[in-house]
Amino acid sequence: MKKIFAITILTAGIMLSGLILNSVAAKSAKVQMLPVISEETKTQNTLWVGTFQLVWNEFMDNIVHGMVLFKDGTPETAKLLNQQEFKKSMLSENSYYTAYGKTDLELKKQIEDAIMEKFGEKSDILDKIDWNDSSNAYLVYAMLLKDFKFTTKFDMLKKEKFGKSTYKVQYFGIDKESRQNLYEGVRVLFYNNPFDFAVAMQSDIDEVILYRTNSSKSLNDIYNELEHKSKKYRGSKKFAPGDQLKVPFMSVKDSVNYKELCNNEILNTDRLYIAQALQTVDFNMDNSGVRLKSEAAMDIKVMSMPLTVKERGRNFFFNDSFVIFMKEKDKQLPYFAAKVKDMDMFKYMGEVK
Repeated sequence: MKKIFAITILTAGIMLSGLILNSVAAKSAKVQMLPVISEETKTQNTLWVGTFQLVWNEFMDNIVHGMVLFKDGTPETAKLLNQQEFKKSMLSENSYYTAYGKTDLELKKQIEDAIMEKFGEKSDILDKIDWNDSSNAYLVYAMLLKDFKFTTKFDMLKKEKFGKSTYKVQYFGIDKESRQNLYEGVRVLFYNNPFDFAVAMQSDIDEVILYRTNSSKSLNDIYNELEHKSKKYRGSKKFAPGDQLKVPFMSVKDSVNYKELCNNEILNTDRLYIAQALQTVDFNMDNSGVRLKSEAAMDIKVMSMPLTVKERGRNFFFNDSFVIFMKEKDKQLPYFAAKVKDMDMFKYMGEVK
């Protein structure tokens, strides 16, 4: 099966830095959010979360009852989403919520009450829907929430530059002065050379996987590559004296409307079309742990008329291009992935609550 979560880093060692979209930098460049993990893109900084795929699956299974195909040609993104590479079964039930139904204020209240009861959270996406539009048909919604601490709280390391960054970012991890009990929080996946290595930082249920690579492949292909190298590796998979770990603090907060999926009549339906295909992500990682909140929603309407629209001491330093994945330990596929090239675009926003 295809896999799901990745971020790429370039330096000899393991260095994962802070990631939240800087509004000034966003004018010239930004992180590209992907609706499906296997989508090809030339963008260096990309991110995928499984929430939009969950929404698409609900739409396929409960409303369309089959593949989502468009009258004026089905885009490649929709074809990939139709494969349902990521499903609810790849998450623990207490980490997600989905709902669908007629687009009205009763459904909105149902969703708001449910996510407050289950997660203690409010929605950042529901107010973007026009609940009183006469052409409303269905709304499909999903929220994914992960909030966990690492098995060990890693040491704060000194600030350093990331890749070709013009400023220094904050790092955490393990150096030669760190206590050896911190080693228990890291699992080495492989170490082939100072430019090709991967580790997994542990929590009780989830793990954060960091892969140092310059690959331009899709996140899905990078994850498959990582798994292959991990299975093939015959060196020590224990973090040992002499090994070091360096990871940047990271934050990402962004939203997107996948316009390539919108305003095209869907075949084998009563003239339905997707008016909005929305997704948000709020990701924060520090030396204590990770908090990830992501929502997705599809606003489905009925067309009133045809629309026309378009082995020695090893240094695991993630201080250059890298990929990050997150998955539950007992699941086959990740639920989050990101590819990081430019830390100039990101700014750490504070510690995990």
